[in-house]
Amino acid sequence: MKIGFIGLGNMGGPMALNLMKAGHALTVFDVRRESAKPHLDGGATWAESPQAVARGAELVLTSLPGPADVEAVALGPNGIIHGAVPGTIYADLSTNSPTVMRRIHAAFKEKGVHVLDAPVSGGVIGAKRGSLQVMVGGEEPIFREVQGVLRAVGNNVGYMGSIGAGTIAKLVHNMISIVSRHLIAEGFTLGVKAGVKPEALLEAIRGASFGQGLILSHMIPDVVFKGDFDSVRFALKLARKDIGLATALAREYDVPMPMAALGEQVMMEAMARGWGDKDSTAPWLLQEEAARVQVRASS
Repeated sequence: MKIGFIGLGNMGGPMALNLMKAGHALTVFDVRRESAKPHLDGGATWAESPQAVARGAELVLTSLPGPADVEAVALGPNGIIHGAVPGTIYADLSTNSPTVMRRIHAAFKEKGVHVLDAPVSGGVIGAKRGSLQVMVGGEEPIFREVQGVLRAVGNNVGYMGSIGAGTIAKLVHNMISIVSRHLIAEGFTLGVKAGVKPEALLEAIRGASFGQGLILSHMIPDVVFKGDFDSVRFALKLARKDIGLATALAREYDVPMPMAALGEQVMMEAMARGWGDKDSTAPWLLQEEAARVQVRASS
């Protein structure tokens, strides 16, 4: 396929090289021409602007720092929109804003150009290995057209829904990943200050339910998606007891644990509702109530 690729930084550069390894013909652009050296050495063609990249391309891909950059490259004076022809597909691989992607989608639709948001996750190592997770939003038939191409950059390519859905999935993932690091930091500082060697603590956590990934593999699909909070695997009252013991230990050793304290308050609210004999996942219902949405599988 004839592909235009814009943005050859730490993520975009390796992704573009993997597309070339897969046999695709690339035209490339970056604000730093030196970033394109390995691609040009490998046979890629240089273009002087995003508009020029889009001319003749069947698929245009961007990997850029953020929403403002994507919008400028897509819709600016020398943007993709001025070079793409009807039937061209444009997919943004950046971590973007769903609002921006929907605005771009509307503008390109007037010209008969298809738009997908296709953010990736897996870091620079994943970009080099071609093992990224690609989360795609847009029209499903268009996704199917480029799914095979995207597999050159990611071995997990999933369809998330309508335009913007890929970006939403990426933002939710990053939020969970980033915030959970702070809670883990609280736990490790508590454990080490209370006398456990960090290596031993890591081994314990890896081998227990959290480290085994049971939240994603069991709790969400088997409990939350089914709304089955009354089948008790681990009672809320016992979980409340455990987190209380942990925060008491933190006070004993003067370890600040704001996130754990907040979690304890949520559990206390659930206990006040009389949910102590429900499953320990029952506080999930409080968040659903506050957000006015239920997280249930459709089938």
